[in-house]
Amino acid sequence: MRTLNAVETAAALPYGALVEALLQMFERERRGEAHAAPRTSVALAGGGVLLLMPAADPRFAALQTVTVHADNAARGLPVVQGEVTLMDAATGTRLLAMDGNVLTARRTAALSLAGAARAGRIGGDSMLLIGAGVQARAHAEAFAQAWGVQRLWIHGRSPAHAEQLVRHMRALGVDASVVSDPAAVSEDADVIVAATNASSPVVPSRVWPNATVIAVGAYRADMAEVPPELVRRCAVFVDTLEGARTEAGDLIQAGIDWSTVQAFATAAPAVKDRPVLIKTVGHALWDLAAAQLAHTHQQQ
Repeated sequence: MRTLNAVETAAALPYGALVEALLQMFERERRGEAHAAPRTSVALAGGGVLLLMPAADPRFAALQTVTVHADNAARGLPVVQGEVTLMDAATGTRLLAMDGNVLTARRTAALSLAGAARAGRIGGDSMLLIGAGVQARAHAEAFAQAWGVQRLWIHGRSPAHAEQLVRHMRALGVDASVVSDPAAVSEDADVIVAATNASSPVVPSRVWPNATVIAVGAYRADMAEVPPELVRRCAVFVDTLEGARTEAGDLIQAGIDWSTVQAFATAAPAVKDRPVLIKTVGHALWDLAAAQLAHTHQQQ
């Protein structure tokens, strides 16, 4: 079994190919050819948690193993650590191990792109990014590469981190700048991405009528990045209905009519002149799609 470090994992998951791999996985999910077990959570010493996320299709199986230890930051250690292992489904032979943090960051950004495509949104020139961490950076890079975003406004809780991301994106040829008030530019942005740990809404309620709003940060029912009034104005798309019903606080707190929410696998494009909300909570099938792509990349 080969093991890929962080740099090698990133190189094996180019965004364009990763979006296509996810779109293909949506189809396998729709046809019942791929499945995943519910996420398993095991309490660890010191308030830590071990998360296990398995998935399989006829050819491959994948398992993401993640540990989260909030106190590690004070120890100078990573808070989140993980790896993804790809196996041959017929024999159990271990094929590839990948850096779980890098894989998760890249497949989450690619999942936002794939979900937007399923919603009928495939491009835009300007982007408002709320957040300046790992997921924010991955989304900035992915949308610049895949959508051709040229104007980027970044609002972060830490001005230093926001400035650092601005410099990085400028080096990639994007006209990036820090904004202190997201509402000042929210109606000018083609796409708005929220990638934060906020427990209350950070996305302005006023957006362009054809805006694509993407929320990836809130992962519990008591967390929300998008205000309820905006959620209710949007056509809503989610990566998994089962996960969204229990984890998507943005939708739960808005009292959304779940019969109107579309899962990526079976979605029909939204009508124009109405904002679209893409909400993802994660699923082991997306790890499987990414791991398969990395394996293919290694065979070339």
